[in-house]
Amino acid sequence: MRVACLQTVPKPTIDEALEEAISLANEAEESKSDFIFLPEYCGGLKSDGALYRPPAAKEENHIFLRKFKDFCKEKSIWCCLGSIAIESDDDKIINRGFIINNSGHVVSRYDKIHMFDISLKGEEHKESDTVKPGNKAVILKTKYGIIGHTICYDLRFPSLYRELCQNGAQILLAPAAFTRKTGAAHWHILNQCRAIENGAFVISPCAIGDIEGGGGSYGHSLIIDPWGQVIADGGDKRGVVIADIDIELVNKVRGQLPSLAHDRNFEVLKSE
Repeated sequence: MRVACLQTVPKPTIDEALEEAISLANEAEESKSDFIFLPEYCGGLKSDGALYRPPAAKEENHIFLRKFKDFCKEKSIWCCLGSIAIESDDDKIINRGFIINNSGHVVSRYDKIHMFDISLKGEEHKESDTVKPGNKAVILKTKYGIIGHTICYDLRFPSLYRELCQNGAQILLAPAAFTRKTGAAHWHILNQCRAIENGAFVISPCAIGDIEGGGGSYGHSLIIDPWGQVIADGGDKRGVVIADIDIELVNKVRGQLPSLAHDRNFEVLKSE
């Protein structure tokens, strides 16, 4: 299939984010992509220092989701919304990703499990102060392959990806708004490791540019094959990143290096 990552610029409102995303989605559709992938918080993102304040709405009323359902149906194309901010029943939001099929139906939802609470020199993030974490891993069987959906900071927790692939995932998604500092240090390595460890394709659309209220996203949206080779890199500019992938390569690599069949239980012995 032909896949396209939309490397969008973070926008502070849902309407601005929708205009940004639809323009790139049309470009991807004109390139005859079968499946398009958007970054984390593609429905809008702004911050208040260390706190995330993305524009949010109830799922049933979220115009960004509704418009992309209409887009997928009209263009007969599949789409992953990396995540949009969904209002919850408490005072926090949910960082939720969606997969929409080519009939315009939501066929999968995933709530980000791991919260980005970190403190670096000159940079601090407290995602859990405003975002409610999920607690369920999600896989989806499609005609293009079996997909495991994660979001951004999840990349640092390899056990999640192992579980997804032990349950059949062939394509791992890691849409992100990775920061510039952590992105420059770790983004490529983490994505390649998740591909190599599991013999899976990794598709990771990442936003690019400044975030209103502070911070900025790294870009370099990636499409990586099961051998760990980067087959497409979005660089540091807004745009569309396209690659053709063959799911049979997953079976080939896993046949050559069948590590998923070699996992063993063990105990940890602690010595004083």
